[in-house]
Amino acid sequence: MEKDILKEPNYVEEILAFIRDDLPDEELLENLENYHENDIAGAIELLTKEERMRLYRILGAERISEIVSYLEDVDLYMKELDIKHVAKIIENMDSDDAVDILEELDDSTQEELKNLLGEEASADIELIQSYEDNEIGSKITTNYIEIANHLTVKQAMNELVEQAGEKDNISTIYVCDENGKFYGAIDLKDLIIARKYTDLEELISTSYPYLNDHEIVSECIEKIKDYAEDSLPVLNEAGELIGIITAQDVVEVIDDEMGDDYAKLAGLTAEEDLKETTLESMKKRLPWLIALLFLGMGVSSVVGVFESVVAVIPIVICFQSLILDMAGNVGTQSLAVTIRVLMDENLHAKEKIKLVFKEMRVGFANGLFLGVLAFVFIGFYVCVLKHNTIGASLTISGCVGFSLMVAMVISSLVGTLVPMFFHKIKIDPAVASGPLITTVNDLVAVVTYYGLAWLLLVRVSG
Repeated sequence: MEKDILKEPNYVEEILAFIRDDLPDEELLENLENYHENDIAGAIELLTKEERMRLYRILGAERISEIVSYLEDVDLYMKELDIKHVAKIIENMDSDDAVDILEELDDSTQEELKNLLGEEASADIELIQSYEDNEIGSKITTNYIEIANHLTVKQAMNELVEQAGEKDNISTIYVCDENGKFYGAIDLKDLIIARKYTDLEELISTSYPYLNDHEIVSECIEKIKDYAEDSLPVLNEAGELIGIITAQDVVEVIDDEMGDDYAKLAGLTAEEDLKETTLESMKKRLPWLIALLFLGMGVSSVVGVFESVVAVIPIVICFQSLILDMAGNVGTQSLAVTIRVLMDENLHAKEKIKLVFKEMRVGFANGLFLGVLAFVFIGFYVCVLKHNTIGASLTISGCVGFSLMVAMVISSLVGTLVPMFFHKIKIDPAVASGPLITTVNDLVAVVTYYGLAWLLLVRVSG
């Protein structure tokens, strides 16, 4: 009994069972009303074409419009329907979701669909598509409640009830003045509990936060998160309300930004997906790889400068990868911390300097600890396994340990200062990451290690 209670239900399987039980249309429709659109979408992807066609007919364009935004490869399913049916589905969708669906279709189908759409839906889609993909205006929806500021509470309630029949983002009611400019917002709860003789002005928050339509998405994510509202209004240059960005839109925006940042951290020019061809993936990866090839040649050339060190003490080359790897790891850690801190646009110069010194202190403390460990274990290795004298072993291990500490301090500094420099010159600091920082730190580590080896083992000992 306890196992049955704790067992997680599989709604997709339940939906499939209903569909394949040959229930009458009315009964099947009634059963499907109990399930979320995401689960129905999951079931649709497992149905045959014939089963899907029956489901499209039973559910109707309005319910299908709520489901298609959850489908993967939505263009494949839209091709199963005639163009007029697809137009009805898109017309019933939120404008931002409709734009996403249209962009999945080929250009000719898009144009044909736009000609079949109603004037209002077409205008909303055209508005969103007029913005660049990285602008807030491209993420808006026109699914919101808007009222005038001169209404009474009773009139505002009537307006809310009338508009709520078509629009479901009703937790916040947006208010505009007689000139169509954004005036403020009202919380639904405040409107519901207000007495009819209450002045509407008392309910309106006239200092409600908003976004500008041409703001860059990546630059206002922190602002959106800080306000933590279900939705935020988006205004044009004239101060007119053109749409809102909802909590769901924010999640999608952050997910997209994270995808872009992960791509940059990996040295890609853009995010990849499984459907891309080999050539498309190559185009995204090659630019950074070509740049890093030449940087790598520079690192190799620096190693060549220290041939005399390797010739005199060949064993030092055994520990080169240790120094390089640790320097790269430390630099990447500092980079990750710095990029996260730089997301705060209100960060002062004093706080940035504080971050630099903090990372150097951490690099020094970690480097000192790991340097001592390296000194002890590498000394033991060189003495016992390589049969060197205790003095020579400790000299080599001391050089490695000291080089490790110095390389980690410098790498921490590089991992902090490079993204700060990029941020200062208005370039996304995420591009100063992954492969670039690793290569720069390789150069730092090689110069540090072989320079100290030459100074401590060749020059002093010699």
